[in-house]
This record gives sequence, structure tokens and C-alpha cells, in this order.
Amino acid sequence: MREIDLLIIGAGPAGLSAGIAAARCGAKVLIVDENQRPGGQLFKQIHKFFGSREHNAGVRGFRIGEQLLAEVEKLRVEVLLGYPVYGIFDGHLALYGSAVGVQTVKAEKIIIATGANENNLCFKGSTLPGVMTAGAAQTMVNLYRVQPGSRVVMVGSGNVGLIVSYQMLQAGMDVVAVVEAAPTVGGYGVHANKLRRAGVPFYLSHTVNRVTGEGGVQRCELVELNRFQPVPGTEKVLEADTVCMAVGLMPMVELADMAGCQLVEIPALGGVIPLHDENMRTTNPDVYIAGDISGIEEASTAMEEGRLAGIAAAEALGCLSTDAAEREKSAVRARLQALRSGEFGEKRAAAKAQILTYFYQGGKQ
Repeated sequence: MREIDLLIIGAGPAGLSAGIAAARCGAKVLIVDENQRPGGQLFKQIHKFFGSREHNAGVRGFRIGEQLLAEVEKLRVEVLLGYPVYGIFDGHLALYGSAVGVQTVKAEKIIIATGANENNLCFKGSTLPGVMTAGAAQTMVNLYRVQPGSRVVMVGSGNVGLIVSYQMLQAGMDVVAVVEAAPTVGGYGVHANKLRRAGVPFYLSHTVNRVTGEGGVQRCELVELNRFQPVPGTEKVLEADTVCMAVGLMPMVELADMAGCQLVEIPALGGVIPLHDENMRTTNPDVYIAGDISGIEEASTAMEEGRLAGIAAAEALGCLSTDAAEREKSAVRARLQALRSGEFGEKRAAAKAQILTYFYQGGKQ
């Protein structure tokens, strides 16, 4: 059995940022990820980030991933890829798969940065070939340069749905519609306007009624909604061979639950998440979280939360003095506050404040 100062589960933007922050403080870090390449969602993101310069405005997502990987290599942080973590036991023992079987590592501190799973919709024909999540389509287009189809219906107008729709246009596909159950577009106007300028129609207050076809998607039937209820007689059929769903994400909390972390339900953050304090520490004092497992937000926020968790874990390990740690954590929290400002960020900021209230009330909702 191996022993390590800090185990980080997940090599996405949050996990890599946590590893970098902790390693800079002198902690011995091991990052484990079930995927064959590190970087998580960043390597599917060919669009430029926007916001402030300190949050990589104007830099494409995959370039940010490359920067993180270069820093990890420079600090000689060990990264194990293709190693799924099966469980956490007794708060410190983690079991992960390897080519020679199951291995065990004992860590003084653990940071869980497992991310989130995509949600799905259930409708008639939803199991036909050609129906997939937006993340699956983005992987095919941006990583493997494969078109999942030629005529696409995107269900969901959040930032993921809007961005992936535009990327499919760039890949030569025809986006025949963006469908949204709500009466307004859910994502940023800058993304929606790019699609409108390209001539993509938006069907607001609509949803997919059914999908039909022989051996795969050929037609997608929409229905209008009134207060989210279908209106009979308003059905319309679109010719399409691909239906993508961008209908939200669900934090992957299974390992945190196994580690004894108390869970709470916060719908504004994606559902059930581990209760945590302002240092990303859970109710298991040796386990921290970062990224989408702590609530669904942007990649920039995930990276900042990773840094915060890495600094806090390094402080707890004795690698960083309290004063030095507090200075660094305060700087990260200020950047997080900036990211959570504005129309979209304020809701997340309020939800995060709610989490802190629950944490210091002993988990009472």
C-alpha cells in the first residue's frame, strides 16, 4: 500500500489546479483519473474564454489545459491516467484500478474533483441512434473530428447548448433548431447572438415530443409548452438525423458519500452536493472538494476552487504557515467573488452562501 500526503481524484481543471497549488507549497501529490488523457472538459473547448485577463480571457479552453499540464509536469506532480477510483474507505484509503489489479493508497488528505454527469431527457424515440448528450457530440467533433450527423436539433439553450451548437456549425453541420422549454434563452447573449446571426432558429417554450426514424433519427417532433405543459395541436416536425441534449449537469458525489461527507440538496448548484466550508473542506475534515462536485459552475470557477482546496490541504498538512495560507486563500476568494458577480453569478453566489450557513449550522437545511 502506498502512502501519500495528498491524493487528488480527477485530473480536470479543478484537480490539476489543486495539484499545482499544493505542490507549490511542497506537498507530495498524486492525481488519479479514470480517463486516458488529463484536462477534463478543457480539451473539448475550442472557444475562447471571456471575462478578465486573470481568468484567461481570450484564451481557448484547450490552451488553458495545455498550460495546466505544463505546470504539473514542471512541478513533477505524479498523474495516473486510466485508473478509476472504486472507493474511499475509513476516510483515508482509496482503491483504484490498475493494469495489475486493484491498488490501495493511503492519503493524509484527499481532494475529490470528480466533476459531473450530463442529464438526459426521456421521450419517445430517445434510445434511437443519433440521440446523444451535447458533451458526447462535442467530444466527437472537437476531439475526434467526427460529425455525429448532418442536421442537428439542440435541446437546451444554456451556455453548453449554445457553445456546442456553434462548434457544430464550425464543423460543417446544419443546426436546424435550438429548443428551449423556458420562455427565454438560458445562456449568455453573446453565444445566442452568434447562432442567430448564422440563421439558427430558436424555439422557446418548446420541447421534444418524440423522435422517429428507421434505424436512427430521421425526424424530431416538437411541441409548444404553456407553463411547461404540452399544448395539443401545436406539434411541428423537423427533418434531423441528430438530437443533442444540453439539459444540465449532476455533480458526481458517490466517492464523497463513501468518504462520509454529508450531502445536501441545492437545486441552484445542480442538485445534491457535499456540504463544505469556505476552504472547500467537507464534513470529513480530511476530505476537500473542488469543481462541479461542489456545484455546477464555469471552468474558471473550478480552477479557482481547485487552487483554494490545494492551498487549504497544504496548510492542513503543515506545508504552509497559517498566515501565508490565509493570504493566498483570500486572493483566491476575491477572484471567486468576481466570477460570481453579475446576472448569472449572483444566483450561484447566493447558493454558495447558503452552503456555508448549512455547514456552520451543523448541516441543518
